[in-house]
Parts: sequence; C-alpha cells; structure tokens
Amino acid sequence: MSIPSTSSQPLDLSPEPDLHPLHPTIPQISGLLASQSGLSPLQKAELLRHCLSRACVFGDIAVLQYLLSDPQAQMHVDLGIQDEDGVGLVSLAIHGFGADSDHDVEREECIRLLVSQGADMGADKAGWTPLHYAALLAPPTMISYLMTHGCSPFAVTERKLTPLDVVTAHSTLPGREDVALLLEESMRGDGWTGGRMEQRRRVLEQRSKRKGRRREVRDEVGKILGVNPRWWGSETDSSASDSDSEDGQEDEQDDRVYTPIPDYSSMLVFSPPALPQIFDSLITNFEPSLRNGMPANTLYMLARFACLMCDHTWLEDLIIGATDTIEENIFARGDDITCLVFWLYNATLWLHLLQCDNAISEACEMLGSFDLIEEVINSIFVFVIRFAERKIDQLLDMALLDFTPMPSEFEAVQFESEWSFLRSLTGKRNATPNTSAASRGGIPQSPPTTRRPLSPSQSQNTISSTRSKGFSSLRETFGRGQSRPTTTPLSSLFPDSPPPPLPTDLTSFLTALHTLMVLSDINPVLITQLWSQVMYWTSCEIFNRVITRKKYLCRSRAIQISMNLTVLEDWIDEMCLPLGIQSHFVPVRDLLNWLQRLSSITEFPELVATIQTMKSINPLQMRRAVRDYKYEVNEGRMTEECIQYLTQLQKDWERHRVKLGVEALRKERNNEREGSVSSSFADDLTGESNESAPPSITQLTDQHNIDLLFERTDDQTTWEPMKSPQALGELLDSRYMLPLLFPSDPRLLAAIPVKGPFLEDVGQSSQHGALRTSGSRSSSRASARSRGLPWRSRNRKVREIGVATLQWVDGVRSAARWGRPVDPDYDPDDEEQPPPSYTSDDPNEEDLTMRINTHITPLTRKPSGRSRGRPSMGETTPIGQ
Repeated sequence: MSIPSTSSQPLDLSPEPDLHPLHPTIPQISGLLASQSGLSPLQKAELLRHCLSRACVFGDIAVLQYLLSDPQAQMHVDLGIQDEDGVGLVSLAIHGFGADSDHDVEREECIRLLVSQGADMGADKAGWTPLHYAALLAPPTMISYLMTHGCSPFAVTERKLTPLDVVTAHSTLPGREDVALLLEESMRGDGWTGGRMEQRRRVLEQRSKRKGRRREVRDEVGKILGVNPRWWGSETDSSASDSDSEDGQEDEQDDRVYTPIPDYSSMLVFSPPALPQIFDSLITNFEPSLRNGMPANTLYMLARFACLMCDHTWLEDLIIGATDTIEENIFARGDDITCLVFWLYNATLWLHLLQCDNAISEACEMLGSFDLIEEVINSIFVFVIRFAERKIDQLLDMALLDFTPMPSEFEAVQFESEWSFLRSLTGKRNATPNTSAASRGGIPQSPPTTRRPLSPSQSQNTISSTRSKGFSSLRETFGRGQSRPTTTPLSSLFPDSPPPPLPTDLTSFLTALHTLMVLSDINPVLITQLWSQVMYWTSCEIFNRVITRKKYLCRSRAIQISMNLTVLEDWIDEMCLPLGIQSHFVPVRDLLNWLQRLSSITEFPELVATIQTMKSINPLQMRRAVRDYKYEVNEGRMTEECIQYLTQLQKDWERHRVKLGVEALRKERNNEREGSVSSSFADDLTGESNESAPPSITQLTDQHNIDLLFERTDDQTTWEPMKSPQALGELLDSRYMLPLLFPSDPRLLAAIPVKGPFLEDVGQSSQHGALRTSGSRSSSRASARSRGLPWRSRNRKVREIGVATLQWVDGVRSAARWGRPVDPDYDPDDEEQPPPSYTSDDPNEEDLTMRINTHITPLTRKPSGRSRGRPSMGETTPIGQ
C-alpha cells in the first residue's frame, strides 16, 4: 500500500533577531535598523528603547550619540521612557556613578547630552528626582549642572525628603560633605532657613559631639584620678543623664513634692532586727556609681515609715545606724575618690529629703538627726580635701616652687654667698654643658660637690699647670684633685626618666577632680567651700615652705614663684569659681612682694609706706625674711635704721602676741566656769540650754555669705570665703579647717552645678594629655564666671525611685514578688543555675509599678527604752496629726 505524499512549507530555521543585546554596539544596532533586516517598526522601537537604556546604564557616550544623531534611529527614539519603577534615563545614568570611576567623565557627558536633547527629568514613582540620586552618587559638578537645568533642590519625595535631607538625614554621609554644603547654600540663596530634617540633623550632630566630648572627658578624668570605668555606668544611663543636664531651670514645685501624702506608697516598711542586713546591702556592699541616689532615697523612705508609723526609737535606730555605717565605710575606703564623691552626694541628698519633708522634719530636728547627718557630710568633706592635699603636696615643690617659667631670665643670677670661682674663669655660660643638669628647671644652685674647695696654693698650681688647656681639661684636673661624689645624678642613670612636673600637671589634677564633682552633681556650695579650703591649705604650705627655706628667700625666686602662683589664680577663674577664693593667696602675695622690694628699700619713710601696704604678714614674718634673705651680686641692702625699726616691730609684736594669748586663756577659763555654774543655773530657771541661744553676728554674716552663692544676681560677686585666725607667729596654720556651712533653705541642698558651660570648653591637651580649659572665653562663660559656679534645681528628679529599690531592703527573693513571680527552687547565689524566665500577669503592662492597698495605722506613743550615743529627747515623738 502506498502512502500518498503531501506537500509542506519549508521550515525557517534562521534565528530571530536579538532585540535585547546585553551590551549593544553601533555595528550591531545599525545592522538591525537596516531595511534588509526585516524588523517591523514596533520591533525597531523596542530595540532602540532597550539600547538607549543600556547606553545610559553603561555610560556609553558613543552609542548614545549614535542613537540621538542617526536618521534611522531618531524616528524611533523616545527620551521619556521609564522602567517599571518609573526611573527615567537621566536617573539611570546617574545610578552608575562610583561603579567605575574611570568612566565618570563619559557618564557626565551622557547626562549633559540627554538633558540638552530634552530628556525627561521628572520624579519616579517614589518621588525621587535625578537630583535626589545625584546627591547620593554624583560629583558636585553634576549637581550644580542639574540645578541650573530644571532640577529644584526643594523637590520632595513621598516621605517629604529633599535632596539635602537624603544626604544629611541623621548625619552627613561620609564623603558627601561638599555636596551637602552646595545644596544648603543653593537653598539658602532662595530664602530657605532650614527644614525639619535639617534641624533634627543638627540636634543629632550636636548630641553626638557632646557625647563624644563627654566620653573623652570621662576617660581623661579616669586616667588622672584612677576612676573605674564602671563608675560612669552604661552608655544608655550616660545619655539619659546628659539629656537631663541639658534641661533648663526646674520650675518651682509645690509642697506635695517635698512632703508626700502619708501612705505606704512613699514609705518602706522594715523591722529593727533587719537593719544590719539593710545597712550591709545598702551601704557597705553597695557599688558606687555616677549620680545614683538610691541609698539616699531608700533611707529617706525608711525614715518616713519609722517616724510616721512607729515611735522615735525606730527612727533613732535607723539614723544612728545608717550614719555609723556610712562613716565606717568612708574610713575603710578613704583613698577611693569615687566612694567619697558618691557618699557626699547621697548624704547631702538624704539631708535634703529629710529637712524638706514637713511631716518628719520636726521629729528629726528634736532627735538631733540632722546634726548626725551633717557630721557625716563634714567627715566625707574632709576626706575629699585630704585626698586633694596629698596629691597637691606631691607636686607643690616641683610644679610651683622650683619651676622656672623663663629659664633664660634666671640663668645669669648669682648670689653673694655662692662659690663662683669656675664661673669667673669661663666668661661664657654656654661653655659649661652640665649647667642645666646641675640645676633643676634652670635654677642656679650650689656646686654639687660635698667637699670644700681647694686651698689657694693648690688652686694656683693647678691653674698654672693647665693654663694652655681648655676648660674641659681644667675641669678634669679639678675632678682628679677632688674625690668623686658619693651619689650619681638620676638623670645620668635614667636618661629616659619622665620630666619634672609642670604647673599644668597640677592644674590638670585640679580640673579632673573638679570635673568629677560637677559630673557627680555635688552641691555647688560644697564644691565652692571645698576648693576654698584646698586653696587655703595650698597658700599656707607655699607660705611656710618659702619662709623656712633659705633658697626661696631671694628676689629672683620670689618673681618666679609669683608667676607660677598666677596659674592657680587663673584656674579658679576658668573653673567659674567665685573670685573670692583667690583671697587665700593674699599672705603669699604679700610675702613675695616683700622679698622683691626689701632690697630696694633704702629710706626709712619708704619702709614705713611699704609695711603699711602689707596687711597680711606680721613683723615676725617680715623680720624672718630679712634675716635669711639671699642677696644677689650687686644687690642693694637695707639701711641699719630700717633694720632697727623692723627689730623693734618684732619685739612689739611679741608682747602683743603674749597679751593675746593671756586674754584667750582667761576667756576660756571664764567660759568654763560660767558654763559649769551660772549657765546650768540659768538653764534650770529658764528651761533652755545654750544651744537655743541666738546666733552671733559673725554666724549670721557667714550664713548670709553662703546664701549669696545661690543668688542669681550680681550680689554673688561679693562672696568671700571664711576668714582664718590671724597668724601670730612666723608660720601659717595649714591644718586649720574653715567651717563647713549649709544653705539656710534646705531646698537648695538639691541644687546641682550646670555642666554645659563648663564642659563645652574642656578638652585634651595634645602635649601633656591632661584636662585643660580653653583660653578663649565665651560670653556665657564670662557671665557665669562673674556670678560664680552656675547651678540649677532638680527637686522632682532626685526623688524618682523604682521598684528595684526593694531588693536593698527585702532582698532579691522577697523583692521579686512585687514585680514578677519567683521560682521557689531558684537560688540567687548559685552562679551555674540560669536565671528564671518570668512572665508578667498582665501582658500589656510594660512598667511594673507597686500597687498597694494603703491603710494608715495610728502613731505609736511608746517611750524610748534605750539611747544610742545621745540622751533620749523625750517620751514621745512630737509629730503633728
């Protein structure tokens, strides 16, 4: 059977033309556009659309020029085409910037060609214009071209972002600073004053810079004072504290802030047997940290419960036990400055909370609780002062007394009592290479040898035998004639030994300690009085060391020390401390001025006039300086008449001093006799003690002087520190402690120093790596300096306390029941056991707060059954209901 054959069309096996070449070239495009290619108009339009997009993506200027100039391609070219996201040709070309920097110039030419041919420069579906993309990717020249050819810098995206916002949303993108500046200046030229994102960016930048500056300051303080990094807390706590410090003056609060309602939400219940455990966890083992007022607030809430719900025996147990434990902790850790500053802050805050609470302040006053807390504050205050004095004592001689500001000014100074035989032979000081090594800081000293100089005959023979030799051989000859020194200079043994301390090293320590107290929110009154006491001690030490060491009793040394002392006075000014603190240096200044002028006094009237101008030094000190004074070569001397006058003044002052001593002894005996007989008899008649006597005029003046520190007027410039007793002998009493006073208004105990103006000018010294203040003073800083240490109140903030406080009273196991349930098998002391996962009963509750059904119980009227260290103040606690 035959199969009939069927006719069929021949199969076309030729490939379809590629309308989407990966990298189109001019020959490929021209071949497809030719008439013999057989492409339809739609296919040619699709081909040119693809080739145009690929030329923009690759920045191929040759292909783009061909497509826009060839007659066959022009009829199919559409410069308004967009991709599926609405991105036009200009934006596609901008996307390629940065991928291949060698072709960026050609890419710019492509964009300019597209714009000149009328390409679409509209926004895409997200509202991004070519200028938005160019702000991120293109060079400044391209951005300037786009802005001058139709792209507006004020165009916003769907999220209301301008091209400037895209570059500087939170912070300026790295490497795009010049672009941001170009856009900003262009917008400002059109009347723009700053938008929402601009303001937000600036705030974030300032906050970031402030945070970095504070971190640098804290690192430098920690390096100088040896502060543990854990003292500063976490970065989150630091940011919150910094934001709090940026707030302005707190508004005046009502009495409900200071005196809460008498319910259990403002108290912490305890039992007297549990007090040792509470003190152990809350005081002894509590880890100090920056601005942590939890111990003060906890003790305050415990005191409210003891005073309002119990008798005064409970309150006495709490106050006496807490103060004793704090003192024991301070005495055990007296060298830990962070512990001292931490408890100085908490003890002051505790005193503020108790005194401002009208519900318990009267009872605490009658029990003497405030006196106990003030004694604790005074003890901590003294420990901080002693810490500063020990460090200053290590640097005082080298940094202030021996340091030479300008060595060239003092190298040529010669004293009459010094052996200058070698100096007369040299003729030039630069011929002695070891002169600077023999004296510290360029100060001329005696020859280092411990033997007497050679006899005249030996010296003459040595000179004649070495006349033809140089000075070095002469020195070797003298060295052979003398025995070698028993000690070797340290500089020769340790050539890489650290340089001697400078005045800036001393001020660096002072700045670090001052910064630590300011950042720790120590009360401005305490800071001011602390530096007043430290500067008083420093002044006394400088005075005593100068007047008792003959090497300082000369004109050149007096000028040198006077210049070094200016560094401390400038530091007081730079730290915005009251200028009255500088008055402690008046005795030192008078002594230095006396040393500089006594050799130039040649007439008796001139001596009398000079003595009358120096009110802070007595005749004994003047006579001691004249007696031990080291005269320089060719320096004048005081006449015999002047010497006799000073001697007579010394004798008169001796008689005056004996008279004052006798009067003081008689007055003391009279006071003891009156206090033992008449005073007790008067107390029995009136029922009052001497403690209730009105304060003296001096006490009122001193108290008013302290209150001046909180005045916000120019009256603060009149503040002066407490006066020390007049020196009757040759030395000043550096151990004398100026009285520590508190403001008359207890609400001011919550005042804290303002940190902004101070920390803005604090930076690191590139030479010594120490804290220093800027030499230029801003107007705000100058204003703060004229008024003393700036401060602000923070009454509500210091009273904030969380549920976590309960763990210091109840322990971790008991305190957990106030927030989340605790697994009864969980052992908090077992480090290997993982902590339990707690779930809250209320899933929507984010902040765990105490909800307690309060029930006010009547006050206990039970008399005190014992006394701890002080007599009982009565049978009942006088609390008004």
